[in-house]
Amino acid sequence: MPQSLPTVIVSAPVPPDLRAAIEAACRIVDVPTGQRLDEAVSAADRAVARGVLCTVRTPVDAATLEALPAVAVVSNFAVGYDNIDVPRATKGGVLVCNTPGVLDRAVADLTMGFVICLARDMVEGDAYVRRGAWLRGPAPLTSDLAGKTLGLLGMGRIGRMVARRAQAFDMRVIYHNRNRDTASEEEGLAAYRTRDELLAESDFLSVHVPLSAETRGSVGMREFEAMKPSAYLINTARGPVVDEAALIQALREGHIAGAGLDVMEREPLDPASPLCALSNVVLQAHAGSATVETRRAMMELAVTNLLDALGGRQPLAMVNPAVRDGMGAAHA
Repeated sequence: MPQSLPTVIVSAPVPPDLRAAIEAACRIVDVPTGQRLDEAVSAADRAVARGVLCTVRTPVDAATLEALPAVAVVSNFAVGYDNIDVPRATKGGVLVCNTPGVLDRAVADLTMGFVICLARDMVEGDAYVRRGAWLRGPAPLTSDLAGKTLGLLGMGRIGRMVARRAQAFDMRVIYHNRNRDTASEEEGLAAYRTRDELLAESDFLSVHVPLSAETRGSVGMREFEAMKPSAYLINTARGPVVDEAALIQALREGHIAGAGLDVMEREPLDPASPLCALSNVVLQAHAGSATVETRRAMMELAVTNLLDALGGRQPLAMVNPAVRDGMGAAHA
Protein backbone atom coordinates (compact mmCIF):
# COMPACT_ATOMS: atom_id res chain seq x y z
CA MET A 1 0.00 0.00 0.00
CA PRO A 2 1.53 3.37 -1.03
CA GLN A 3 2.59 5.68 1.77
CA SER A 4 0.30 8.71 2.19
CA LEU A 5 1.66 12.10 1.19
CA PRO A 6 2.83 14.43 3.98
CA THR A 7 0.50 17.29 4.86
CA VAL A 8 1.74 20.85 4.42
CA ILE A 9 0.06 24.12 5.33
CA VAL A 10 0.34 26.78 2.62
CA SER A 11 -0.32 30.37 3.66
CA ALA A 12 1.28 32.21 0.76
CA PRO A 13 0.38 33.07 -2.87
CA VAL A 14 1.95 30.24 -4.88
CA PRO A 15 1.93 30.31 -8.73
CA PRO A 16 0.10 27.36 -10.35
CA ASP A 17 3.21 25.56 -11.61
CA LEU A 18 4.94 25.74 -8.23
CA ARG A 19 1.74 24.70 -6.48
CA ALA A 20 1.63 21.67 -8.78
CA ALA A 21 5.15 20.78 -7.66
CA ILE A 22 4.02 20.86 -4.03
CA GLU A 23 0.87 18.84 -4.82
CA ALA A 24 2.97 16.15 -6.50
CA ALA A 25 4.75 15.49 -3.21
CA CYS A 26 2.36 16.71 -0.52
CA ARG A 27 -1.23 17.14 0.57
CA ILE A 28 -1.94 20.88 0.83
CA VAL A 29 -4.03 22.60 3.47
CA ASP A 30 -4.65 26.20 2.39
CA VAL A 31 -4.84 29.06 4.89
CA PRO A 32 -5.39 32.72 3.93
CA THR A 33 -2.19 34.73 4.23
CA GLY A 34 -1.73 36.28 7.66
CA GLN A 35 -4.20 34.13 9.58
CA ARG A 36 -3.06 32.27 12.67
CA LEU A 37 -2.40 28.65 11.82
CA ASP A 38 -3.37 27.44 15.28
CA GLU A 39 -6.81 28.96 14.70
CA ALA A 40 -7.43 28.53 10.97
CA VAL A 41 -6.34 24.89 10.62
CA SER A 42 -8.47 22.02 11.90
CA ALA A 43 -7.20 20.01 14.85
CA ALA A 44 -6.92 16.92 12.64
CA ASP A 45 -4.72 18.71 10.12
CA ARG A 46 -2.63 20.43 12.81
CA ALA A 47 -1.84 17.03 14.30
CA VAL A 48 -0.31 15.67 11.08
CA ALA A 49 1.10 18.74 9.31
CA ARG A 50 4.78 18.22 8.50
CA GLY A 51 5.55 21.52 6.81
CA VAL A 52 4.51 25.16 6.59
CA LEU A 53 4.99 27.59 3.70
CA CYS A 54 4.15 31.12 4.80
CA THR A 55 4.90 34.83 4.53
CA VAL A 56 6.10 37.24 7.21
CA ARG A 57 2.46 38.14 7.81
CA THR A 58 1.82 34.69 9.31
CA PRO A 59 2.83 34.44 12.98
CA VAL A 60 4.66 31.21 13.80
CA ASP A 61 5.10 31.82 17.51
CA ALA A 62 5.36 29.43 20.43
CA ALA A 63 1.59 28.85 20.52
CA THR A 64 1.52 28.00 16.81
CA LEU A 65 4.46 25.64 17.08
CA GLU A 66 2.86 23.98 20.10
CA ALA A 67 -0.28 23.43 18.01
CA LEU A 68 1.73 21.77 15.21
CA PRO A 69 3.44 18.88 17.00
CA ALA A 70 4.48 17.04 13.83
CA VAL A 71 5.84 19.97 11.86
CA ALA A 72 9.42 19.52 10.67
CA VAL A 73 10.01 22.62 8.55
CA VAL A 74 8.73 26.20 8.27
CA SER A 75 9.68 27.76 4.94
CA ASN A 76 9.31 31.54 5.03
CA PHE A 77 8.62 33.42 1.80
CA ALA A 78 10.97 36.24 2.85
CA VAL A 79 14.51 36.96 3.94
CA GLY A 80 13.39 38.19 7.35
CA TYR A 81 11.93 35.74 9.83
CA ASP A 82 10.90 37.89 12.77
CA ASN A 83 7.41 36.36 12.44
CA ILE A 84 8.91 33.04 13.59
CA ASP A 85 10.00 32.13 17.11
CA VAL A 86 13.30 30.64 15.95
CA PRO A 87 14.60 29.66 19.42
CA ARG A 88 11.35 27.79 20.12
CA ALA A 89 11.48 26.15 16.67
CA THR A 90 15.08 25.11 17.19
CA LYS A 91 14.32 23.68 20.62
CA GLY A 92 11.52 21.62 19.07
CA GLY A 93 13.65 20.38 16.17
CA VAL A 94 11.83 22.48 13.56
CA LEU A 95 13.96 23.66 10.63
CA VAL A 96 13.37 27.28 9.60
CA CYS A 97 14.15 28.31 6.02
CA ASN A 98 14.09 31.69 4.28
CA THR A 99 14.88 33.25 0.91
CA PRO A 100 18.12 35.30 1.09
CA GLY A 101 20.12 36.42 -1.92
CA VAL A 102 17.40 36.45 -4.57
CA LEU A 103 15.97 39.84 -3.55
CA ASP A 104 19.19 41.74 -2.88
CA ARG A 105 19.25 43.60 -6.20
CA ALA A 106 15.59 44.63 -6.05
CA VAL A 107 15.93 46.04 -2.51
CA ALA A 108 19.16 47.82 -3.46
CA ASP A 109 17.43 49.35 -6.47
CA LEU A 110 14.59 50.66 -4.31
CA THR A 111 17.09 52.05 -1.80
CA MET A 112 18.81 54.04 -4.53
CA GLY A 113 15.40 55.08 -5.78
CA PHE A 114 14.78 56.67 -2.40
CA VAL A 115 18.16 58.42 -2.54
CA ILE A 116 17.41 59.90 -5.97
CA CYS A 117 13.82 60.76 -5.09
CA LEU A 118 14.81 62.58 -1.91
CA ALA A 119 17.79 64.42 -3.38
CA ARG A 120 15.80 65.63 -6.38
CA ASP A 121 12.50 66.06 -4.47
CA MET A 122 10.71 64.11 -7.17
CA VAL A 123 7.43 63.59 -5.31
CA GLU A 124 7.01 67.34 -4.84
CA GLY A 125 8.22 67.88 -8.41
CA ASP A 126 5.42 65.67 -9.69
CA ALA A 127 2.86 67.53 -7.58
CA TYR A 128 4.31 70.86 -8.75
CA VAL A 129 3.48 70.02 -12.35
CA ARG A 130 0.08 68.48 -11.61
CA ARG A 131 -1.23 71.45 -9.62
CA GLY A 132 -0.20 73.92 -12.33
CA ALA A 133 2.54 75.65 -10.33
CA TRP A 134 4.95 75.26 -13.25
CA LEU A 135 2.80 77.73 -15.19
CA ARG A 136 3.79 80.38 -12.65
CA GLY A 137 7.52 79.68 -12.62
CA PRO A 138 10.26 77.06 -12.39
CA ALA A 139 10.37 74.52 -9.58
CA PRO A 140 12.79 75.05 -6.68
CA LEU A 141 16.34 73.79 -7.14
CA THR A 142 17.32 70.42 -5.64
CA SER A 143 20.64 68.65 -4.94
CA ASP A 144 23.23 66.64 -6.84
CA LEU A 145 24.20 63.16 -5.68
CA ALA A 146 27.82 63.40 -6.84
CA GLY A 147 30.10 64.05 -3.90
CA LYS A 148 27.44 63.30 -1.28
CA THR A 149 28.12 60.69 1.40
CA LEU A 150 25.97 57.58 1.65
CA GLY A 151 26.24 55.87 5.03
CA LEU A 152 25.27 52.22 5.29
CA LEU A 153 24.20 51.00 8.71
CA GLY A 154 24.79 47.31 8.07
CA MET A 155 27.04 45.90 5.36
CA GLY A 156 25.60 42.56 4.29
CA ARG A 157 24.59 41.44 0.81
CA ILE A 158 22.10 44.27 0.28
CA GLY A 159 24.44 46.89 1.72
CA ARG A 160 27.16 45.88 -0.71
CA MET A 161 24.69 46.03 -3.63
CA VAL A 162 23.66 49.55 -2.57
CA ALA A 163 27.31 50.60 -2.32
CA ARG A 164 27.97 49.49 -5.89
CA ARG A 165 24.99 51.43 -7.17
CA ALA A 166 26.00 54.55 -5.22
CA GLN A 167 29.46 54.48 -6.76
CA ALA A 168 27.84 54.79 -10.19
CA PHE A 169 26.50 58.16 -9.00
CA ASP A 170 29.94 59.26 -7.79
CA MET A 171 28.85 59.14 -4.18
CA ARG A 172 31.23 58.58 -1.28
CA VAL A 173 30.23 55.41 0.59
CA ILE A 174 30.94 54.68 4.25
CA TYR A 175 29.58 51.92 6.46
CA HIS A 176 29.29 50.59 9.97
CA ASN A 177 28.81 46.92 10.71
CA ARG A 178 29.23 44.70 13.74
CA ASN A 179 32.01 42.91 11.83
CA ARG A 180 34.38 44.76 9.51
CA ASP A 181 33.96 43.96 5.82
CA THR A 182 37.62 44.09 4.91
CA ALA A 183 37.01 42.67 1.44
CA SER A 184 34.74 45.60 0.54
CA GLU A 185 37.22 48.03 2.06
CA GLU A 186 40.11 46.58 0.03
CA GLU A 187 37.96 46.72 -3.09
CA GLY A 188 37.32 50.40 -2.46
CA LEU A 189 33.59 49.78 -2.20
CA ALA A 190 33.12 51.51 1.17
CA ALA A 191 35.16 52.87 4.08
CA TYR A 192 34.57 51.76 7.66
CA ARG A 193 33.40 54.22 10.29
CA THR A 194 32.39 53.91 13.92
CA ARG A 195 28.66 54.20 14.45
CA ASP A 196 28.89 57.77 15.69
CA GLU A 197 31.18 58.75 12.81
CA LEU A 198 28.72 57.22 10.36
CA LEU A 199 25.86 59.27 11.80
CA ALA A 200 27.84 62.52 11.74
CA GLU A 201 29.20 62.18 8.19
CA SER A 202 26.27 60.74 6.23
CA ASP A 203 24.16 62.84 3.87
CA PHE A 204 21.98 59.76 3.44
CA LEU A 205 21.83 57.12 6.16
CA SER A 206 20.49 53.83 4.83
CA VAL A 207 19.49 51.10 7.28
CA HIS A 208 20.37 47.49 6.40
CA VAL A 209 20.33 45.58 9.69
CA PRO A 210 18.02 42.68 10.60
CA LEU A 211 15.39 43.07 13.30
CA SER A 212 16.45 41.55 16.61
CA ALA A 213 16.20 42.31 20.30
CA GLU A 214 19.40 44.35 19.94
CA THR A 215 18.35 46.35 16.89
CA ARG A 216 14.69 47.03 17.77
CA GLY A 217 14.33 50.79 18.19
CA SER A 218 18.10 51.22 17.84
CA VAL A 219 17.76 54.18 15.46
CA GLY A 220 16.13 56.80 17.67
CA MET A 221 16.37 60.40 18.79
CA ARG A 222 20.01 60.06 19.84
CA GLU A 223 20.87 59.01 16.29
CA PHE A 224 18.74 61.73 14.66
CA GLU A 225 20.30 64.43 16.80
CA ALA A 226 23.75 63.16 15.79
CA MET A 227 22.93 63.43 12.07
CA LYS A 228 23.26 66.50 9.89
CA PRO A 229 20.10 68.65 9.70
CA SER A 230 20.42 68.25 5.92
CA ALA A 231 20.63 64.44 6.07
CA TYR A 232 18.01 61.88 5.08
CA LEU A 233 17.14 58.53 6.65
CA ILE A 234 16.28 55.57 4.41
CA ASN A 235 14.87 52.33 5.79
CA THR A 236 14.31 49.30 3.55
CA ALA A 237 15.15 46.79 6.31
CA ARG A 238 12.53 46.35 9.04
CA GLY A 239 10.26 49.07 10.43
CA PRO A 240 10.77 48.43 14.16
CA VAL A 241 14.53 48.98 13.83
CA VAL A 242 13.63 52.69 13.78
CA ASP A 243 11.88 54.36 16.71
CA GLU A 244 8.98 55.73 14.68
CA ALA A 245 7.77 58.26 17.28
CA ALA A 246 11.30 59.67 17.53
CA LEU A 247 11.56 59.79 13.73
CA ILE A 248 8.32 61.76 13.45
CA GLN A 249 9.55 64.20 16.08
CA ALA A 250 12.93 64.54 14.36
CA LEU A 251 11.26 65.24 11.01
CA ARG A 252 8.91 67.81 12.50
CA GLU A 253 11.65 69.58 14.46
CA GLY A 254 14.19 69.60 11.63
CA HIS A 255 16.80 67.33 13.21
CA ILE A 256 16.97 65.65 9.78
CA ALA A 257 15.75 66.82 6.38
CA GLY A 258 13.56 63.88 5.44
CA ALA A 259 13.10 60.15 5.15
CA GLY A 260 12.39 57.39 2.65
CA LEU A 261 10.54 54.47 4.24
CA ASP A 262 9.61 51.15 2.71
CA VAL A 263 8.91 49.63 6.13
CA MET A 264 7.13 50.87 9.25
CA GLU A 265 6.49 49.73 12.81
CA ARG A 266 2.94 48.65 11.91
CA GLU A 267 2.04 47.47 8.44
CA PRO A 268 -0.02 48.23 6.45
CA LEU A 269 0.47 51.85 7.49
CA ASP A 270 -2.69 53.62 8.65
CA PRO A 271 -3.24 56.68 6.42
CA ALA A 272 -3.99 58.57 9.65
CA SER A 273 -0.33 58.11 10.65
CA PRO A 274 1.60 61.39 11.03
CA LEU A 275 4.08 60.00 8.51
CA CYS A 276 1.46 60.37 5.79
CA ALA A 277 1.05 64.06 6.57
CA LEU A 278 4.74 64.92 6.40
CA SER A 279 5.83 66.40 3.07
CA ASN A 280 9.47 65.48 3.68
CA VAL A 281 8.74 61.73 3.75
CA VAL A 282 8.56 59.35 0.79
CA LEU A 283 6.61 56.17 1.52
CA GLN A 284 6.41 52.76 -0.12
CA ALA A 285 4.31 49.73 0.81
CA HIS A 286 7.06 47.29 1.92
CA ALA A 287 7.80 46.87 -1.77
CA GLY A 288 11.56 46.28 -1.75
CA SER A 289 11.21 42.83 -3.28
CA ALA A 290 7.98 43.61 -5.15
CA THR A 291 9.02 42.95 -8.72
CA VAL A 292 7.64 40.13 -10.84
CA GLU A 293 11.06 38.59 -11.29
CA THR A 294 12.16 38.80 -7.67
CA ARG A 295 8.92 37.52 -6.15
CA ARG A 296 9.02 34.57 -8.54
CA ALA A 297 12.60 33.75 -7.55
CA MET A 298 11.71 34.04 -3.86
CA MET A 299 8.77 31.67 -4.18
CA GLU A 300 10.82 29.17 -6.16
CA LEU A 301 13.38 29.13 -3.37
CA ALA A 302 10.73 28.91 -0.64
CA VAL A 303 9.06 25.94 -2.34
CA THR A 304 12.39 24.24 -3.02
CA ASN A 305 13.40 24.69 0.63
CA LEU A 306 10.12 23.13 1.77
CA LEU A 307 10.30 20.12 -0.55
CA ASP A 308 14.01 19.52 0.04
CA ALA A 309 13.55 19.52 3.82
CA LEU A 310 10.61 17.11 3.65
CA GLY A 311 12.44 14.92 1.16
CA GLY A 312 15.52 14.53 3.35
CA ARG A 313 17.67 16.82 1.20
CA GLN A 314 19.57 19.87 2.42
CA PRO A 315 17.65 23.09 1.70
CA LEU A 316 19.55 25.93 0.08
CA ALA A 317 18.72 28.48 2.79
CA MET A 318 18.40 27.54 6.47
CA VAL A 319 18.11 29.91 9.42
CA ASN A 320 18.92 27.21 12.02
CA PRO A 321 20.91 24.60 10.05
CA ALA A 322 21.98 22.71 13.16
CA VAL A 323 18.42 21.35 13.35
CA ARG A 324 18.71 19.51 10.04
CA ASP A 325 20.70 16.55 11.34
CA GLY A 326 18.10 15.88 14.00
CA MET A 327 14.98 16.39 11.91
CA GLY A 328 14.19 12.74 11.61
CA ALA A 329 14.52 12.04 15.31
CA ALA A 330 12.66 15.15 16.43
CA HIS A 331 9.27 13.86 15.31
CA ALA A 332 9.83 10.09 15.29
